[in-house]
Amino acid sequence: FVEMGFRHVGQAGLELLTLSDPPALASQSAGITSLSLYSVPEGQSKYVEEARSQLEESISQLRHYCEPYTTWCQETYSQTKPKMQNLVQWGLDSYDYLQNAPPGFFPRLGVIGFAGLIGLLLARGSKIKKLVYPPGFMGLAASLYYPQQAIVFAQVSGERLYDWGLRGYIVIEDLWKENFQKPGNVKNSPGTK
Repeated sequence: FVEMGFRHVGQAGLELLTLSDPPALASQSAGITSLSLYSVPEGQSKYVEEARSQLEESISQLRHYCEPYTTWCQETYSQTKPKMQNLVQWGLDSYDYLQNAPPGFFPRLGVIGFAGLIGLLLARGSKIKKLVYPPGFMGLAASLYYPQQAIVFAQVSGERLYDWGLRGYIVIEDLWKENFQKPGNVKNSPGTK
């Protein structure tokens, strides 16, 4: 009895699935435009933009007012980000170096720092001495432990000082020519003694 019921249900399902007469089905199907879901009423819809509220208007004005500042912040961030990443990387590298320092590094660092303190103590009373003595004593102590690096540093510093001196000389020479050697200047005129 159960077996016969399944057989009849199966045959009825197959009959529904088989398309015995496709042209007859096509004539009965509805087109897309005849369905109410897809049809658009003609001439009845019109887009009308709602007027802005006072809050929306205030926010819009605030955004336009802040736009130059936000642009400046974005540009500054994009320029500063690589520098900050380099600084962080330098800090991490320094930390790794100090964690795995070569033997004798910390005693040398102590001697160099102590030389700077002595320079600070000897520089009492003068601001120029305070600027010159501590770095000078520290540089002297560092050059005892690291002579090759001291030579390279002295060469680079000497070249930079020479360049700065040359630039200063050119600026002073230009100012002298502009202010004291003009053709109509009383000091340089041929008739004055």
